[in-house]
Amino acid sequence: MKLSIIIPVYNEVNYLEKFTENLLNSFEKDDAEFIFINDGSTDGSDKLLISLINKYKDERFRFHSLKKNKGKGFALREGLKISKGEYILFQDSDLELDTNDSKEMFEIICKKNDMEVIFGSRYLSGKLKRNSKLIYLIFGKFNSFIFNIFFSQSISDVHCGTKIITKKVKENIELKINDFGFEIDVASQIVKNNFQIYEYGVSYIARTREQGKKVTWIDGIKSFFYLIESRFIDNEKAVLLSIVYSAFYMSFIGSYFGMGIGKILVIFVCFIIGCFIGLKNKLTCSSLIFLSCYFGSLFSKGNGKIYTVIIFFILAIYFSKKLSNFINRNTNNKFIKFFV
Repeated sequence: MKLSIIIPVYNEVNYLEKFTENLLNSFEKDDAEFIFINDGSTDGSDKLLISLINKYKDERFRFHSLKKNKGKGFALREGLKISKGEYILFQDSDLELDTNDSKEMFEIICKKNDMEVIFGSRYLSGKLKRNSKLIYLIFGKFNSFIFNIFFSQSISDVHCGTKIITKKVKENIELKINDFGFEIDVASQIVKNNFQIYEYGVSYIARTREQGKKVTWIDGIKSFFYLIESRFIDNEKAVLLSIVYSAFYMSFIGSYFGMGIGKILVIFVCFIIGCFIGLKNKLTCSSLIFLSCYFGSLFSKGNGKIYTVIIFFILAIYFSKKLSNFINRNTNNKFIKFFV
């Protein structure tokens, strides 16, 4: 099987017939399977899907129904479990995104042997577009911006529902978010496993709430917390310990600078910096940074102390990276790697 197209469906009875027609037209001659996951629909979407499958009598159709609504992420994970394709396409069934764009993305990833992931982007496209409310645009771009900072990426649209991954990627990621946070979940897992993300501009015809749009501004806020969880909490024990340790001592260092509200701001900034230090440095290297900042504070007094601390901090970051790279190249000892 060349391609598995996984389509989550929840109360889309008004759009399924047109969507199915578009899907078949776009992938008419492809070696593909169409996996429809009914996510506990209550509007008759499940019955309509069964009738459409009987109507087209296409052996590529597969149907799986959940008794209760579990969320988009859960439905897509169920689809992944039964998918057989060399490539996996995630495709929404609400007609906001065009199946012809998905077909173009599929052709691109098939031609480029070293490409494992391609995301659709509603913001790169010169194609037809009808935007939704401003609040959705703000949350979409803000979360993409935060994602790029957290994961050192430069993608434009982390929330676009059209994505293609290879079977290799599927086997290396562990997804767990059930709702619309799936987009954050899959993107962060892809980056953590060192796969490169490509993007392709797609058309976008936004729906209104009256037309059946289910994503709300609350989902945008929840996605921000999913970003924090996936970056700073969903890590191995050695990294978690280092994050806590680094955030603590950096906050302690920050407490020596500023006054009043300014002091609180400095502590907060240092706390954030400490979290990122903990992500990149295990306990030994992080301790080197802490000790360097301490020694830097001994070489000056008053306001001048901040400059020597910053200088020693930068030097420590450089040498800790050198030490970490040296250890990783020269030992496979798990105990040593836990601390360095």
